[in-house]
Amino acid sequence: MSDQEKPFSEMTEEEKAEAKRKAVEEAKRKAAEKKAAKEAGESGTIEKPAEKPFSEMTEEEKVEAKRKAVEEAKRKAAEKKTAKEAEVAEPKAPASADDKAKAAAAAKAKAAAAAKAKTAGGAGVSDDEKAKAIAAAKAKAAAAAKAKAAKSAGGAGDDEKAKAIAAAKAKAAAAAKAKSAAEGAGAKPAKPAEETPSPNQPLLDKYVKTIKDNLGEEVLEDSYINRLAKDVPTLVAKRESFYKLAEFLKHNEQFSFEYVSELHGTDFETHMEVYAHLYSYKNNQPVAVKVKLDRDHPEVASVTPIWPGANWPEREAFDLLGIRFTGHPNLTRILMPDDWVGYPMRKDYEPYDVEV
Repeated sequence: MSDQEKPFSEMTEEEKAEAKRKAVEEAKRKAAEKKAAKEAGESGTIEKPAEKPFSEMTEEEKVEAKRKAVEEAKRKAAEKKTAKEAEVAEPKAPASADDKAKAAAAAKAKAAAAAKAKTAGGAGVSDDEKAKAIAAAKAKAAAAAKAKAAKSAGGAGDDEKAKAIAAAKAKAAAAAKAKSAAEGAGAKPAKPAEETPSPNQPLLDKYVKTIKDNLGEEVLEDSYINRLAKDVPTLVAKRESFYKLAEFLKHNEQFSFEYVSELHGTDFETHMEVYAHLYSYKNNQPVAVKVKLDRDHPEVASVTPIWPGANWPEREAFDLLGIRFTGHPNLTRILMPDDWVGYPMRKDYEPYDVEV
């Protein structure tokens, strides 16, 4: 091999391995020399040997020099990182009013410079847009400065707010306690709100007056507005007056209830009821008529001769509840077979054949 060494890229694998081994040995040797020089330097100053210029180094020395430069760069980076971490970990003293003012002024200057640079660089931007951008930057900087100032002076404000909240809570607690004491001392409870009169109340009053004037006081048992059924005026007839009232409601010119829209029976366990809903197309008015019956012997006059539409509803009430309508043209079962035992809609009904 000539005195001029081959470049590393042209070496064979064996030559590369040998070059690396030599470089490692050289590094170890220099490290030992450096250590010895350091130990000797503790007792006196040792002059550092002058380094060769890079152009005069052999290939092995160049490789070693590069390696050292890389290690030195890593060491400096690590020192810089450690110093930065220590700076972050160390608590900073609270900023004074002068520092805050300086910071606010710096923020304003920075925002103004940014706006100016943006204006200078935005050749294609209109004057209005530039002005808006500058105004927005100034507003942002002013808001930041105001927030900092408020934060620095917020200690006293927070105390005042806390005191105001505590005072309000104490006042509310005292008012609640006084109210409880007044109630415990026998204060009169507040009156419930009065119920709003039904718009159909005048209609019911007219019905009752006309019936009493024409049929007498003994026809009606009760009358009221049914709030649960669209405020329909409701008349409760006595059993013996039910048919006479039904005839009057249909044929009297002031009423003319020519249509029966519904008729059904109900078992209330204490008694039975028959309910009929009537309507006058002439007057565009509704009315409901009820009659209470003895539960053991529920019987009342049929209104089928007055309103033929009541025929099947009365048969259904007979079939399911056992209510008998005297004067009905064909009072037979309509849903159940003729030989069915009992009335299925009664509350005390028990099936004759439990398997059915």
